[in-house]
Amino acid sequence: MKQSTRIFVAGHRGMVGSAIVRALRASSRAVHIVTRSHDELDLTDQHAVRQFFAQEDVDQVYLAAAKVGGIHANNTFPADFIYENLMIEANVIHEAWRAGVAKLLFLGSSCIYPRLAEQPMAEAALLTGPLEPTNEPYAIAKIAGIKLCESYNRQYGADFRSVMPSNLYGPGDNYHAENSHVIPALIRRFHEAKQDDAETVVIWGTGRPKREFVYVEDMARACVHVMDLAPEVYRAHTLPMQNHINIGSGEEYSIADLAAMVKRAVGYRGKIETDPTKPDGTPRKLLDNSLLKALGWRNEVGLEEGLRLAYEDFLSSLARSNAESAVRQ
Repeated sequence: MKQSTRIFVAGHRGMVGSAIVRALRASSRAVHIVTRSHDELDLTDQHAVRQFFAQEDVDQVYLAAAKVGGIHANNTFPADFIYENLMIEANVIHEAWRAGVAKLLFLGSSCIYPRLAEQPMAEAALLTGPLEPTNEPYAIAKIAGIKLCESYNRQYGADFRSVMPSNLYGPGDNYHAENSHVIPALIRRFHEAKQDDAETVVIWGTGRPKREFVYVEDMARACVHVMDLAPEVYRAHTLPMQNHINIGSGEEYSIADLAAMVKRAVGYRGKIETDPTKPDGTPRKLLDNSLLKALGWRNEVGLEEGLRLAYEDFLSSLARSNAESAVRQ
């Protein structure tokens, strides 16, 4: 008999995957976490994924591996985003089923919902209208992942589940100047402006679109919570062709208000200006989180506190990067 549950966290080095690893280790259950770096296992390679599952006796999978990025990255590399994400999810989900994995959790994104969906966006809004053009290829791939899980459940009786988090931020985020999401991009921009004594920070778009944010540690707890639900409970709260669950905080902020909050967290004293020539993206993206709340989950970290913690993480990552550069020189 196994002494612990063997759990494969795909994408364990990313912000989402690393948070799930921390959440699993903090749980009281006996778990053995299986991980592979990209160099060790290319998830877009079906043969390699098949060999991995044949060699590892995995009980559960958290599929957090994905190619992700902000508006600029999605607009610039649409083929990369749709191809890599389709390949990763198709390989992992199919080979997990072939290997007899008991449970799998697929992590999607709130961009699966129509651009002008009624707010807040309930799970039933999926496939009811056109997507946001700037990230449509990525959204299509994520919708395909949901439908893969549903299809294997319907045809083979698998227990594959899906969660749709809203915008995530926190430890392990990507702070790239151009290819990151809005919070890490703003943190970097305001920090550099503070260091340079710049008078102004310019943010993309009009500042009017509203967004919802979830601290990544809260999201990870939600993922473990959903995976721990008994199969009959999960099935009772979802439908065969609509069995994904939203993960959201239930609060939304305009990009202008968010920028002001990041400005305070960083300690920048200059002005904020908008650039309406840059795309705004979807006007609103507030998730209806009533289903997850009914299943017993609540977020714990508010945005003000989360931004402070995220800035501390940025400073730590910057220090590590500078130390590594000094060693190489």
